[in-house]
Amino acid sequence: MPEKLEILSRDYILSTFKKALEFSEADQTEIVLESEKLSLTRFADSKITQNLTTADNKVVVRTIEGNRIGVSVSNSLDLESIKRALKAAREISSVQTPDEQFVSLPQSPPALPVKAYYESTANYSPVNRAEAIGKINDVGQKNNLLSSGAYRITTDRAAVLNSLGTEQFFEGTKAELSLTLSGDNENSGYAIGYNRDVEKIDPTALAEKAADKAVNSVNPIKLESGPYTVILEPSAVGQMVLLFSFLGFGCKTFISQRSFMSGKIGQQIVGNNITLIENPYHERMQGMPFGFEGVPRQKVYLIENGIARGVVWNSYYANIAGEKSTGHAHPAYKTFSPYPGNLVMGEGNSSVEEMIASTERGIYITHFWYVNYLNPMRTMVTGTTLDGTFLIENGKLTRPIVNMRMAQSIQEMLQSCSMISAEKQLYPQYSVVMLLPYLKVENFNLAAEEA
Repeated sequence: MPEKLEILSRDYILSTFKKALEFSEADQTEIVLESEKLSLTRFADSKITQNLTTADNKVVVRTIEGNRIGVSVSNSLDLESIKRALKAAREISSVQTPDEQFVSLPQSPPALPVKAYYESTANYSPVNRAEAIGKINDVGQKNNLLSSGAYRITTDRAAVLNSLGTEQFFEGTKAELSLTLSGDNENSGYAIGYNRDVEKIDPTALAEKAADKAVNSVNPIKLESGPYTVILEPSAVGQMVLLFSFLGFGCKTFISQRSFMSGKIGQQIVGNNITLIENPYHERMQGMPFGFEGVPRQKVYLIENGIARGVVWNSYYANIAGEKSTGHAHPAYKTFSPYPGNLVMGEGNSSVEEMIASTERGIYITHFWYVNYLNPMRTMVTGTTLDGTFLIENGKLTRPIVNMRMAQSIQEMLQSCSMISAEKQLYPQYSVVMLLPYLKVENFNLAAEEA
């Protein structure tokens, strides 16, 4: 039977899963497909160092016997392999302790269609990627800089069928180009581009953005530790918002009182200029329109004008809490909390130039490196600035500065945003895509790194 992603049709996948459901003797059965074809080109020292294409199909089978649940995973999409996975799941369920909080698999209507698949992206070849990297290298060469980074082209497929009649299928493409241009004086600049349509990524423009930072990062000065006014690029905002989302916007941590949102719905928790929405249907997102239980994903106001509004749910925790699933279930073998996958932050009315011009003394930050938790309940994180950190004096970018370590509460950061840009950019990290503005933040805690 066919195993390569590019020759597996929608009809083949759905018909095979339906035959497998007919074979199952469990009270309830769910079959989920996670499928990815990744084409990747890595480059360093202005040379391509790796070119690969991988394809992986993962079939996740869940069977229900009363309140006993069994889960089995297969990497084959042929019918006999799925039958073996079903048999294994039933055997596993027979030795499980009944989960009295489990109610049922969901019975869901078809999800809304989204335009997420682009032939231009799916067919973007190694030659195309090499030509894009050549353009980056041209910019680097003009500025005596070497390039490094990665160009990822992904085609994802997902399917969910269950014995209650739920049937969903999704196919989407993604293009992500991240790059750093570096010089001989420990100077560097970073840029990233993401879109489902590869034709909307301009490698030359990204390289010029990174080169400008690298060229202007020679001979950095060292600043003292303390609170600073900072202007954060969308990539820096995204690194903070992503951890904020993991800490607070999932139902599992919410109902177990391990979320900063717990007990705060309807209360002001950040500045009234902050709105965060989970919105897979945003025209620039085109996210997968259902979760891995087959429930259509909902647009969810997480924070609206600074007020805590809600979290995302799967059916299991929604049934426990008396809520409705928002369609954010993970595949059954993943036990961590559901979280948003398509985060949109509300825009402001400022330009980046106006933010800089309004700042008497501050720091401009491109992005952070190695961001990690310090105190999850206080949303405290740490990390260092990287690849383009500049001093702002009297409304102008003046000198580069030595990278600094931040120790910052994200919630306090979002309480202290004095300006938000009208411009927003897409920023991907892990399995989450965010649409984010630039932020000007007051009293952001930065420390000089030890020598």
